[in-house]
Amino acid sequence: MNFFIQRSELRDLYDKVVAGERITEADALRLLETKELNALGAIADFVRQRKNGNRASFIINRYINYSNYCILSCQFCSFARKKRDADGFELTIPQIVEKAREALQLGITELHIVGGLHPSLPFSHYTDMLKALKALAPGLQLKCFTAIEILHLAWLAKKSVRETLTELKAAGLDSLTGGGAEIFRKEVRSAIAKGKESAEEYLEVHRTWHQLGQRSTCTMLYGHVETLADRVDHLRQLRALQDETHGFTALIPLAYQPEDNDIPVEHPPTGFDSLRTIAVSRIYLDNFPHITAYWVGLGLKLAQVALSYGADDIHGTIIEEYIFHMAGATSPQLQTEADMIKAIRETGLTPVQRNTFYEPIKVLEKAPAAAEPPENPAHSKVLEDNLATA
Repeated sequence: MNFFIQRSELRDLYDKVVAGERITEADALRLLETKELNALGAIADFVRQRKNGNRASFIINRYINYSNYCILSCQFCSFARKKRDADGFELTIPQIVEKAREALQLGITELHIVGGLHPSLPFSHYTDMLKALKALAPGLQLKCFTAIEILHLAWLAKKSVRETLTELKAAGLDSLTGGGAEIFRKEVRSAIAKGKESAEEYLEVHRTWHQLGQRSTCTMLYGHVETLADRVDHLRQLRALQDETHGFTALIPLAYQPEDNDIPVEHPPTGFDSLRTIAVSRIYLDNFPHITAYWVGLGLKLAQVALSYGADDIHGTIIEEYIFHMAGATSPQLQTEADMIKAIRETGLTPVQRNTFYEPIKVLEKAPAAAEPPENPAHSKVLEDNLATA
């Protein structure tokens, strides 16, 4: 048994998890409230290993934000612009196709495409975009649109959500993105994203997509005005939908970025908070195959440490990202394939290049034993640096 567990107040929860029992919301809140980060990480790491062995994955992909014009004005958003704003942008379909063509030369297998709720583009623009990208490379997987974008497109098309998703699927859509979940509690959504879809609407979009036989990711935006109990409630609703549909491939916890928006946050997420949130997500979401550490929000070094706190994926190469960087993220715009492989190998895990659905494309050899770090990265300088402000 792990040294930290032997001496921990969390020993009973460790025993519960090892026995395969489902933890409750009260258990999850207790885990979020603990200061015993190493013990919490040990429990989460046990779950990660039981589900995914000694592997950690990444994807070679490119982000394309087709426009930042948006009819909403979410308080937390630093990305959206109005037509009158000088720094608004809108890409044409040929421009999007050219970005995809350039990225294909780098070996990408996925395009991740989202944007604002554009005030004037017709529904046909989105289906034409998907068709043009599929014509460019039929094997390229298209992960596009958040739940609120789907609701917007359904309104444009004057169709039901099911009909809209069916048409988008026929045009080439492979997966929905998980963005826009934020925090489900109504009072929190009103405070940070007034006018956006409700939790019920977000979940219904994904439920419908899953009922069509498709899969998606989901997210949780943490570290703003929500409470720890709100995080647990958010995870509870995701777990309940996953029990029903089994359509989620992964949760991607997103650390709130506090710059250039209308929500003042005195203490934005620390490294400690990010690691405990990832760890509790892994332990509580027992029906989720994967937990992704999103390096854009965390930084690659902390995402690397998160591989010992329940995460088994560090996302993708990305190439170009606007939403988090316009909110103050200081991480690079991209990571190379070599960077991702190196980061995973340094943890002692085996790197796996995956596709959109977290299925392996290529398993890479593990780093030589002499090059591996100590077993518990919690003792490393990386962790010390990232937890300094906790």
